[in-house]
Amino acid sequence: MINRRWSSTAFIGLLTATTLAGPAPALADDRAEPTTEPPRVQLVLDVSGSMRATDIDGRSRISVAQQAFGEVVDALPDETQLGIRVLGATYQGKDKEQGCLDTQQIVPVGPVDRTQAKAAVATLRPTGFTPVGLALREAAKDLGAGTTARRIVLITDGEDTCAPPDPCQVARELAAQGTTLVVDTLGLAPDEKVRRQLLCIAAATGGTYTAAQSADDLTDRLKQLVDRARDTYATTPAKVDGTNACPDAPLLSPGVYTDRETFSEHRWYRVPVRPGQELRASVSVALDRPVNPDYGVLLRATAADGRELVRGVDAGSGRADVISAGLRWSAGEDTEREEDTEPTPAASAPPTVTTVCLVVSNMFAPRAGTAADPGMPVELTVDVVAASPAPDGPDLGRGWVLLLLLTLAGLLTGLITGLLTRWWVATWRN
Repeated sequence: MINRRWSSTAFIGLLTATTLAGPAPALADDRAEPTTEPPRVQLVLDVSGSMRATDIDGRSRISVAQQAFGEVVDALPDETQLGIRVLGATYQGKDKEQGCLDTQQIVPVGPVDRTQAKAAVATLRPTGFTPVGLALREAAKDLGAGTTARRIVLITDGEDTCAPPDPCQVARELAAQGTTLVVDTLGLAPDEKVRRQLLCIAAATGGTYTAAQSADDLTDRLKQLVDRARDTYATTPAKVDGTNACPDAPLLSPGVYTDRETFSEHRWYRVPVRPGQELRASVSVALDRPVNPDYGVLLRATAADGRELVRGVDAGSGRADVISAGLRWSAGEDTEREEDTEPTPAASAPPTVTTVCLVVSNMFAPRAGTAADPGMPVELTVDVVAASPAPDGPDLGRGWVLLLLLTLAGLLTGLITGLLTRWWVATWRN
């Protein structure tokens, strides 16, 4: 069983890329020069009737949300493109069919007009139903397509009262479409059903869930989530299709790649590494659907003949919706054991490139009723840098020299132990 441990991997992010000497490996996909886009964020606010409740610092939930929105808008970086969508904000009747269509975008996604955005939120009054699923689907359309990851921040105090569409299923559909869409959720009510639903939405898209217990909690967390949009990739990771064996696996250069892996599958990729270089690789698998509690991810580097070079067991990044693993390996590590052999003509030949096979494996098992297709989202980061060997240990010699050192150490240890024992016995008798 793959060991399930949660620790941060120092090289989880893409490090400074280096160019391999010699012919460059082909990318999985032909890509044009990457272009950057500003962060795009859509805030989705629940304005249903339950937001009138006054249980957050003695204030209504809607007033706390409005204050948080105002402070976040004032602190937005100028390059951020922001949109605001509401649900349950206009229909005051009892017709559920009509009330469950009540979602509008009150601020279109684009450069921030702070005055317009704050005024639009300040005039909201809690009114109707809670069509969370429909609002998420429309919010994704509002953000549109592009090369950067999009973020939706959903703030609600209740579970969807209008399904279908079920909001968790909508989140899974959006993730399966490969839209690089992340949904973060903020819950304003200590309700277990709401918590489970918001957790499901966040997990399906690689987002996070937070329960806001006070106005300060909501404001601080909302600022963090909006600001996080600047930390997403400037371009979409390249699509790559791993294989079930090394010989025909795609050859990767340093970069970030995305793939999908079914339950309990092994996917192979190849990376060329020259002597004096170090391979650094990491993989993250998003838990976008319910899986059994025992699971893990394994990343291995093997030689072309199947010999394992190094492995990195699964670790965590502080989020329960993503499992990661990483490894590092330097070309030449396996040659150290041959340093005492007689040189051969082949040993004096120019150094050649080593093709390292990367294997991504998972131990996921679906829960009853969980769909297997499409596979779990996989993100693979590959880099090749100058090797940084560990410092040499002290040389204690070998052969008769080492035997003599060990003998002297044993004699000294026995002498000291005997003296201490005699002292202790003499002291005890007195």
